[in-house]
Amino acid sequence: MFTVIIDFLSKINDFIYFPVLVLLLIGVGLYFTFKTGFVQIANFKDALHTIFEKPEGEDSVSSFQALMISTASRVGTGNIVGISTAICLGGYGAVFWMWLVAIIGGASAFIESTLAQIYKKGSQAGDSYGGPSYYIENALHNRKLGLIFAICLILTYAVGFNMLASFNLRDSFEVYSFFDASVTPYIVGLILAVVTGYCLFGGNQRIIQFTSFLVPFMGIIYIAVALFMTLTNITILPEIIKHIVADAFNFTAISGGIAGSSLVYGIKRGLFSNEAGIGSAPNAAAAADVSHPVKQGLVQMMSVFIDTLIICSATAFMCLSSGIAPDPSLAGAPYVQAALSTVLGQYGNLFITISLVLFGFTTIIGNLYYVDNNLYYIFGKMPSRRFMIIFRSFCVLLIFLGAIQEASAAWLIADLLMAIMALINLPTILILSKTALAALKDYKQQRQRKQNPTFYAKNIGLDDSTLDYWK
Repeated sequence: MFTVIIDFLSKINDFIYFPVLVLLLIGVGLYFTFKTGFVQIANFKDALHTIFEKPEGEDSVSSFQALMISTASRVGTGNIVGISTAICLGGYGAVFWMWLVAIIGGASAFIESTLAQIYKKGSQAGDSYGGPSYYIENALHNRKLGLIFAICLILTYAVGFNMLASFNLRDSFEVYSFFDASVTPYIVGLILAVVTGYCLFGGNQRIIQFTSFLVPFMGIIYIAVALFMTLTNITILPEIIKHIVADAFNFTAISGGIAGSSLVYGIKRGLFSNEAGIGSAPNAAAAADVSHPVKQGLVQMMSVFIDTLIICSATAFMCLSSGIAPDPSLAGAPYVQAALSTVLGQYGNLFITISLVLFGFTTIIGNLYYVDNNLYYIFGKMPSRRFMIIFRSFCVLLIFLGAIQEASAAWLIADLLMAIMALINLPTILILSKTALAALKDYKQQRQRKQNPTFYAKNIGLDDSTLDYWK
């Protein structure tokens, strides 16, 4: 029965990702890239400046904090295990397609996060919230589709992604002599569930504070070790880049056929890692206190680059510079651990385990921030304390179960749920892109006048009575 379900999910995923999602992701990303005037390059300096702007309200969420929330979700086990899996199953060329998804996906991330800012709502406490469900309802006037998206997001992040993060973390312990398949996964799952529960029951502010501290710390350490590994083997770097480019258009690759090609694996794992266009980061973007929506769109665009072009690339070069050839049997944590061990010995295994613990944990915490935001949308307010205790207890249970599940099921479920989100969000932001592009034009005009861009709905042709926060 389990095999039948796996085969069924595999066939659905194969069709959704190629040709449907591959064409949609690249097509929409390229469209936004040209329509924004290559915003990823042209406004890169502005994005860096905005990250460190202080909000007007003392207790408001800053651009940096919103960036760290989205980066906490993006930067996770996918940056280590996901990239390893893509290379082992799809070949060297998967790295090329991962890069491409990030570069053009940055424009999609800009559009969706700008829209989230424009259509966000304000609370009585003075802070703000929003996301795809809100702009679907307010701009497309479609509450039912907004509800469907919110439910899909909750299933994707509370179930698919969090169970997968838990599994990937547990997977890193298999290299140790003390690992017992009948005991260790349960111990790892239990510890992770308990620690997550502690943060989760502390509420969103604890999540924001925790991710703002831990994400930059763990990212810098991981990149430093990856850079050390790559520089140690610098002489073979040109050969690695040559392999990546040459293999990018080899659509038979290791697994055979287009479904197992570097193109599909690169796009799958790249999308899983940076989440550009699937509608997750806008939930964090809407919480930021900025003077103009475009500012946070630019900041969230940076999150895609941090995730893929820096951290995912660090993993790829760390693995490929080791001299160990990618192989399906090494897919996941074992390949990264084996690669780093060529330089650091057993300390390499330990470092990757620690990294997966930190990356996996912040992913889980960031994911549940998104889940809370969409529960609020569904109910029109935060559900009762009793409901949230039951729901969060269920989320904690899923984290425990994730550590004891099968690898194939973990990836298939996560890929399917993520694809459904993208299939709703990408057409939506394409329809609404005129509004985001008008906001970008307004932002640029104010910048040219040496002003600090300030948003007024009338400047982009919107009636401010249709908005909430920006009235």
